[in-house]
Amino acid sequence: MAIDDRRERERAARRRLIVTTARSVAEAEGWDAVTTRRLSTEIEYSQPVLYKHFAGMDQIADAVAVEGFGELAQAIRAGHVADDDAGDSLARVARAYLDFARDNPAVYDAMFTRATGLRFAAEETPPELEAAFGEVRRAVVAVAGDRDADTLTEVFWAAVHGLVTLSRAGRLRSGYDADRVRLLVDEFTAGSRH
Repeated sequence: MAIDDRRERERAARRRLIVTTARSVAEAEGWDAVTTRRLSTEIEYSQPVLYKHFAGMDQIADAVAVEGFGELAQAIRAGHVADDDAGDSLARVARAYLDFARDNPAVYDAMFTRATGLRFAAEETPPELEAAFGEVRRAVVAVAGDRDADTLTEVFWAAVHGLVTLSRAGRLRSGYDADRVRLLVDEFTAGSRH
């Protein structure tokens, strides 16, 4: 049994190394630089070893995305403050989201831009994706009033994602993130006062 435990730990460590290395290369050089050949060179394992852990690059990118959703959930969770004004909490969630996307562009691409097999709101949704949605929802519920919290969360998420995407593409004026977040939060909290 001890040998099986050790093998499983070694397998998990190799998998972790592959994901960490893919993420590092992607953040430094973009996803086009991340290939199984490059990863096998970087981690000093043969390509067949990589294929024992992942069927290909799409699955490696999905693993990076899942990790990213877990980190996004943690970043948003840190933005929640007990006994805080609902609007302030929602603004902190939006800022945490924007900061995460800015600080982790390749991970954000794996989460939202690259083709993926990951799905939200499905039976096979990984818990990290559910946690990220749940943390955003937690802030939205406080301003939802009698509106459907899940739909409102989806719209809020889409709006913040749109801000990320348009900002990254240089399609929004720089220096106005705080104004945009304030306007977005004002629109969402206005509905809770009806």
